[in-house]
Amino acid sequence: MKKFTLKSNYTPTGDQPEAIDQLTRGLETSLPEQVLVGVTGSGKTFTMANIIERTQRPTLIISHNKTLAAQLYQEFRDYFPDNAVSYFVSYYDYYQPEAYIPQTDTYIEKETEINDEIDKLRLAATTNLLTRPDTIIIASVSCIYNIGSPKEYGHFVLELRPGVRISRESMFERLVKLQYERSEYGFHRGTFRVRGENIDIFPAYENESIRVVVSDTGISSITRHDPLTGKTIEKLPGTVIYPAKHYMTDPQKYKPVFAQIQNDLDARVKEFTAQKKFIEAQRIRERVTYDLEMIQEAGFVNGIENYSRYFDGRKPGDPPYSLLDYFEEAAKRNWLLFIDESHMTVPQIRGMYQGDRSRKQTLIDYGFRLPAAIDNRPLRFEEFQRRMPQTIYVSATPDDWEVSRVIGQSGATAVVEQLVRPTGLMDPTIDIRPSAGQIDDLIREVEIRVSRKERTLVTTLTKRTAEDLTKFMTDRGLKVQYLHADVETLERSDILDDLRRGTFDVVVGINLLREGLDLPEVSLVAVLDADKEGFLRSRTSLIQTMGRAARHINGRVILYADSTTKSMAAAIAEVERRRAAQEAFNRTHNLTPVSIHKPIRSRLVEKEVEIVTDIEASVLPKAVEAMTPLDKKRKVAELTKLMREASKDLDFETAARYRDMISSLHDA
Repeated sequence: MKKFTLKSNYTPTGDQPEAIDQLTRGLETSLPEQVLVGVTGSGKTFTMANIIERTQRPTLIISHNKTLAAQLYQEFRDYFPDNAVSYFVSYYDYYQPEAYIPQTDTYIEKETEINDEIDKLRLAATTNLLTRPDTIIIASVSCIYNIGSPKEYGHFVLELRPGVRISRESMFERLVKLQYERSEYGFHRGTFRVRGENIDIFPAYENESIRVVVSDTGISSITRHDPLTGKTIEKLPGTVIYPAKHYMTDPQKYKPVFAQIQNDLDARVKEFTAQKKFIEAQRIRERVTYDLEMIQEAGFVNGIENYSRYFDGRKPGDPPYSLLDYFEEAAKRNWLLFIDESHMTVPQIRGMYQGDRSRKQTLIDYGFRLPAAIDNRPLRFEEFQRRMPQTIYVSATPDDWEVSRVIGQSGATAVVEQLVRPTGLMDPTIDIRPSAGQIDDLIREVEIRVSRKERTLVTTLTKRTAEDLTKFMTDRGLKVQYLHADVETLERSDILDDLRRGTFDVVVGINLLREGLDLPEVSLVAVLDADKEGFLRSRTSLIQTMGRAARHINGRVILYADSTTKSMAAAIAEVERRRAAQEAFNRTHNLTPVSIHKPIRSRLVEKEVEIVTDIEASVLPKAVEAMTPLDKKRKVAELTKLMREASKDLDFETAARYRDMISSLHDA
């Protein structure tokens, strides 16, 4: 049995060793939940990796967006090259959910563009989980959505070994039941082909194909091949082929399931008719009758997931099967859950169910779906909690909810802090200054930083203020750029890179809390209207904002305010507490703080940026109006190819840009 083996040139330093020890002890003493409070740059990911190696448990790490999940996936893949590190996020490059807008009587049909590479990684994740104990899965909150029963998925397998007597026809039949398609020319994931005695199978979750040689006496040999060149990679003693799709159901169940759906349909039609909703009654009858005919004939219909409750054998209101159920099937309760950036991820998990239900309920009320569609959904938060194994919340600023969950637990310390950075850098010093004359004072402070070739971040409360301040400071001779939601995603990255290069001295924004915002050249963070209570000036937001100055040896924060709010007082107290702990550690260990020096990340390939610009120009309203349907189809195909390439490289910001362009063409 393979064990988790962490490979790194680094060893735990600072207060990482103590954090690793405390969290591991908490797991060993069966603490259900713990919190890791780790300041920016303290190496929280490395701490998680060490805990996984020590505990030797299958692990799920949930992040609140695809981009951060991709970063974690790459880091853990480097830390555990010999183990099964998997990536599980939503596999849609483009997703338009089915919806109905009663006010305008507009029905929007479901439209999707599935990313084959992410689909493969999702299937690899569940296959690894059911076959290998050394599995780590990095997931977005899509892990709480319905993916079908793990028992059904694990039941539908094809075991192959040399010497086993099996006819070619039986193998074909089994592969088709596993949702593999026979394709003699287009050999790709999820297909198989036949060449004489050779049966080539391309598993949906792997990069290599499997060749099975079947003679009159049974299976002669099994080998792994490069699907492009056909070159033999290795000879296999046997193999197990898992399904090509997550959602699997036994065709023998169709008859009783169809009868149940028909009964529910009849009841729904009767209900609509009694309410004199004749259009809705006709609509639901036609829709469900068509769907049943398609499932019976083709085994699939667009929107089949709306009938998942029937095929899964679930009762109304029962929770769906999610990735957490696969962990439970594989490891029972002996697995580990990390919730990364928990202050963002937990609220996102909590809010998923209501958003999904609202859209589905409208479809049900107007006769587009049966009430059972409501059960194809994400987990409710309480259902998610019931499925949680031992859990560690990871954040620089955990919410009160996470902390309250662990306070009062018996055993080891449940809130573990990681406050020391490997470079000895401390949190910034903080000044509170009156708002009267704040702009002139800010400009003087910025000019001091410019003379030292340092950079400044300024946060305001509104877009208008950010733009006006940018113009005013530019007129005073400074190089300033604003940054807010109206600035395109790719431009935001370019602006921040230009700040680091010195193209700009100052960036003015509204919410500069973006996780992963790494700007070592920034030595000053100025917060205007710091005493205006609200989301942007809450304790958590202020701590996150002030942390942007923690990468520089001269890090300083100026809060412009006429009074000290509760949030300000709490944030200042926390930063000062952390700074005192860091200073004491440096003094004890004779550690001299040094600024972080990091190379500027390579920009997106210039050619690709030019392509994006050209495409944007081509989808301006006038250009779209001049396009023929064929032109639009060709442009969509071109954009789709670029979108898939960006997603394959895990560059989801660029992929999202292409997706939006495709959407604009569809809507035109």
